[in-house]
Amino acid sequence: MNHTWTACLVAGGAAAALLLACALGTPAAENAPKAGANVCLRGNLANCRIQFERARKGHVAFIGGSITEMEGYRPMVSDLLKRRFPNTEFTFTAAGISSTCSTTGAFRLATDVLAKGPVDLFFIEFAVNDDQDAGHARQECIRGMEGILRQARRYNTKMDIVITYFVNEGMMKTYREGKTPVSIAAHEEVAERYGISTIHLAREVTQQIDAGTLTWQKYGGVHPAPFGNALCTGMIDELMTRAWARPLGAGDEMTAYPLPEPLDPLSYANARFVDPKEAAIKQGWKLEVPEWKKLKGSSRSRFTSIPMLWAEEPGAELTLKFTGTAVGAYIVAGPDAGIVEAGVDGGPLRDVNLLHHFSKGLHYPRTVMLATDLKAGDHTLVLRISPKTEGTGHAMRIMQFGVN
Repeated sequence: MNHTWTACLVAGGAAAALLLACALGTPAAENAPKAGANVCLRGNLANCRIQFERARKGHVAFIGGSITEMEGYRPMVSDLLKRRFPNTEFTFTAAGISSTCSTTGAFRLATDVLAKGPVDLFFIEFAVNDDQDAGHARQECIRGMEGILRQARRYNTKMDIVITYFVNEGMMKTYREGKTPVSIAAHEEVAERYGISTIHLAREVTQQIDAGTLTWQKYGGVHPAPFGNALCTGMIDELMTRAWARPLGAGDEMTAYPLPEPLDPLSYANARFVDPKEAAIKQGWKLEVPEWKKLKGSSRSRFTSIPMLWAEEPGAELTLKFTGTAVGAYIVAGPDAGIVEAGVDGGPLRDVNLLHHFSKGLHYPRTVMLATDLKAGDHTLVLRISPKTEGTGHAMRIMQFGVN
């Protein structure tokens, strides 16, 4: 397969429409730029290739934040696969949710991806959201990404996986300081452990901008323009070309990937959602669709019809019995998001601030961890609305509990 997408990038001033037309099949130039070391092939992606070529059916899934949810690299990569395997019937699962990080990804993986059927090729992106949305330290980046990978590989031991590192301006600044952004360094550590191929788009964009062959405006910013998404897809195309350089042999068979010892034994490898109906309400909580029209702040339509477990008054209290090593809540946090007091098994309560830096004008989806690093086994969570707040109210609106 020629590098059709990278060829598009030779004409730096080309309009987005020409980029997309080029992507639809124009032969690549012999001197088309290659991403080189920023395309990291681990293994050979052989299992999905065998499935696509022999069974002529394939399930390809994408998980991430708004970069995956938007009509960007995801549909471009889907088109790339359909051109590479024109006789294959593909099913594509789009599991991008704006603003969500790898922690949320680990908790929603089972319902949003694995429940859709066996996945042959899985694309993951959470580097930007772990950085600018969640502000995760290394440990949380590890726990989220490793949780996703371990769940995916347990579900299908032959699943091929690719992680792509998108970019924001702060991450480029970190590269220019001679360091690697925390989220990318952590995700790469996990990828190395599990033999997962990675696309270092963040580093590629930084290097091209510094070399004067690209501008941040042309790339398109945090949510890439068609040009930037074409650059990303070209790197994925290059990865596939390297992996599938030789014809598939008659004796080539799918093989199961080993599951190594975890980097962090408390990674979210057993993460799952728990229905809010499982909570025992002591006082002050309701399970219903919030009255969004009465609330200040904008909301996203994907959340406005969901029944939520919510409370707005200090002292509202509930308990939740669960089995695992950690418990959290997948919530929407608006301008009136408060502080909750959370404790496990009769231990001291600690304050958890629900307000997010993007909550000022938006009911923002996020996962807050209420208790972690617990001994494996049965536990009881106590959750109480605090009289303290840093927002305009005391609200907590729970879509799902998350248990690991």
